[in-house]
Amino acid sequence: MTDNENTAATLFVNADAKGQILVCEEGLSFWGGVDPDTAKIIDVHHPNYGELVTGKIVMMSSSRGSCSGSGVLLQLARKGLAPAALIFWKPESILTLGAIISDRLFSCPVPTIRLSRTLYKALSLAKEAEIKDLTLVYSKKRISLSLPSIENLRLTKNDIQMLDGSEGPAKQIAMEVICLMASIQHADELLDVNRAHIDGCILAHNANLDFAEKMYEMGAKTCIPTTINAISVDRENWRKQGQPIEFGLKASRLADAYVKMGAQPTFTCAPYLLDDAPEKGEIIGWSESNAVVFANSVLGAWTEKHPDYFDLFIACTGRAPKAGVYLFKNRVAVCKIKVTLPKKFDESLWPMLGWLAGVKSQNGIPVLTGLEFARPSRDDLKAFSAAFGTTSSAPMFYMQGHMPDDTSLPSSDLDQFEITCEDVKNLWVNFNCGSNQIDLVAIGSPHASSSECKDFADLLGGRKCAGETKTIITVGRETLNQITKNGVLQKLKKSGVQIIPDICWCSITKPIFPVETRVVITNSGKYAHYGQALTSSDIRFGGLKECATAALTGYVDSNIPNWLL
Repeated sequence: MTDNENTAATLFVNADAKGQILVCEEGLSFWGGVDPDTAKIIDVHHPNYGELVTGKIVMMSSSRGSCSGSGVLLQLARKGLAPAALIFWKPESILTLGAIISDRLFSCPVPTIRLSRTLYKALSLAKEAEIKDLTLVYSKKRISLSLPSIENLRLTKNDIQMLDGSEGPAKQIAMEVICLMASIQHADELLDVNRAHIDGCILAHNANLDFAEKMYEMGAKTCIPTTINAISVDRENWRKQGQPIEFGLKASRLADAYVKMGAQPTFTCAPYLLDDAPEKGEIIGWSESNAVVFANSVLGAWTEKHPDYFDLFIACTGRAPKAGVYLFKNRVAVCKIKVTLPKKFDESLWPMLGWLAGVKSQNGIPVLTGLEFARPSRDDLKAFSAAFGTTSSAPMFYMQGHMPDDTSLPSSDLDQFEITCEDVKNLWVNFNCGSNQIDLVAIGSPHASSSECKDFADLLGGRKCAGETKTIITVGRETLNQITKNGVLQKLKKSGVQIIPDICWCSITKPIFPVETRVVITNSGKYAHYGQALTSSDIRFGGLKECATAALTGYVDSNIPNWLL
C-alpha cells in the first residue's frame, strides 16, 4: 500500500458537521435497520441495536442489505434526524447516493467520507470529530479532505448533451449524479444498459414520494425497458381491503409517478420471475437486493447493486458507471465457504445457508463449496439469494456446480470459512422466538413463484385453514395470472388463503397485516431477519410444510427439526 492510499480521505458530500462518533463493527442496512421516523437502530440482529444515529458521526466499513437504505437516509435528513456524517473505508454506494440526492435535490446535505483503512482505524478510537472547511479534525489531528472530480471520465457526445442540459433538467440531474457516482466508484467511462428495475416505490416514508414526483415534474422519462418493484398497496383492491384513504392515495401516487415516467406496472420484487427475464451476459441496471443477487448469480446477467433513486437515473439515460461487477475483474470471489450439509434437509435449509453465507462474506463475493451434489431448485436459489442479500453488501455469490459463471472462479488461494450443521442449528434457534401459537402465516418475501403456490396448495390438500390464523401469500401480477389459469388460485382460496398482488411483506402494513398479530411464521430468511423490526411481532421460521401446518392448526412444533439434531 502506498503512502497516498494510507492517507486517502475523500469528501463526497461537502458540508460542515460535528458530533460524537458511533462505530458500527458490522455493516448496517438503513432500510429495516433504522427507523425512518425516529433514527433508532431497529435491526435486532445488529450489535448496535437500540442506539440512535441522529447527530452522530456514524462509522462502518460499508453498508449492507437493502438498496432502499438511500431512501431512509433521505427521509431522516429531511426530518432533521440524519447522522451528522457518514464515514466508510470500503466502497459504499447506497447511503452515499442517498446523501447526494438529499444534497442535490433537497438541500439537506449529510457529509459523507471515505477514508483509507489506516485513517479509519485511527478515527474509530476517537470520541468525537468535526468536519469543517474540507478538513477532518479529531483528537488534535487534522486531515485534509479532497473532493471527487469527473475530469478524467470519458463521456460520449450524447452523455455531454445530457450533462449540459440539452435534453432537459431531469436528464441533466440524472447524468450529473451518474458522473459523480462514476468518480466515486473510480470508473473511467459509462456503459450502455439494456433494462432497469425501479426499487424505491414503496411508501415506507414520504421521501420516496417526494423524490418520484419531483423527478416527474422535472420531465423524467425512461428510455430503456423498465420494470417496477412491489408497491405499498394492492393497486386494484386497496379500498376494499380497508386501507386508510390518505395512505392508499399517496401509495398510488407513488406508483403512478413511476408508471407515468415509463415504468411497466409489473409491481414485483422478483422481476426474474417474469417471462422476459434477463439472459446470461446481459447488461442491466437493477435495484432491489434480492433481484440483483439472483440476476448476477443465477441468471448470469451483469448488474451492480444500485441504490434506490439511482435506478431511475439509469432508466432515464440508459447509462451507468462501468465499475464494480460490471467489470470482469470484480466478479471474482474473494473468499471460499465450505458448507457441511446435514444428511437430510428440506427447502428451509437454503434461506438459512444464504443468510449465513452473507454473514461470512459481508463485503465480498464468496464461492460456496460442498453443495455440488445438492439439487437446489430455482425457488431454493431465490430464497438463498434474498437471505444472502440481507446480510451481505456483495451483489453476487458463486455456488460451485450450480452457477452459470463458474468458469470465472479464481484458482488462487482464498480466505477460508465454514458453515457447519451447528451454525445452521444455531440460526434456526435465532430465527424462532415467541409462542408456537401462530397468528399469521407469511409467504412471499420475495414474491412467491407459481411453483411455490402450487406446492403450498398441495400441502394444504384442500383442507380449510384454522379460523384464528390468517394465511397470506404475496405474488407478482404475472404469477397471479399463472395460478389463475392453472387452478392453483382457486384451490388456495378454497382453503382460506389470501393471495395479494403488488405488495410484499416488506411493504405490508395494518390492517392487511392483522392488528392483533403476536406471532408470525415465514419461510423467508429475509423476512425472518427484518420481520420483528418491521412489525413488532415475534417471528418464527420454517419450510412450506411448517407453514402449512401452522395454517391448518394454528400451531407449529417449537422443537428443532429432526434433520438438524
